[in-house]
Amino acid sequence: MIGRSAPLRRFASATAASASVEFALMVPMLVILLFGGSEAGHFVWTQHKLVEAVRDGARYASRLPVVGFEGVCDGASETISTDQVDRIKLVTRTGQLAAAGAQPVVPGWTDAQVTVTVTCQAFVDTGIYSDLGEAGPVVTVSASGVSYPSLFRGLAGLSGAINLSARSSAAVIGI
Repeated sequence: MIGRSAPLRRFASATAASASVEFALMVPMLVILLFGGSEAGHFVWTQHKLVEAVRDGARYASRLPVVGFEGVCDGASETISTDQVDRIKLVTRTGQLAAAGAQPVVPGWTDAQVTVTVTCQAFVDTGIYSDLGEAGPVVTVSASGVSYPSLFRGLAGLSGAINLSARSSAAVIGI
């Protein structure tokens, strides 16, 4: 009986040792998967916030009164007032109408990275635009060069290396 228990003890200690070695080999891969999955999820969420913010800016611009866009579609002017552009940029970046000091929805996003353009498209010359006698203005709000704020900054070497962009257009229909 004594002779049989010694191999059993050796087998038990060898099993425990192999389990700890396997665990030690698996931990780095599990940590990479954990942090990599978190970073990937944060990237998708941040891109979604940017796209949603640009859509909100275009939607806000499309609700501005059509009279604010007079002259754009008949060739008299190609721009809208800087006050309107500033409000559109503020709504796009922060989601706020009045709080100029509000935090942007994507950290580090500035007004310089938001572009507002107005064009006239033939596909919106019906409905309320038939009464105006001209094609309706279409506002395009875009964000480009927005630096991705990595969760783990320099840990993965991603800080400042990835730029996000989004674009959305809407026909101006007024309120």
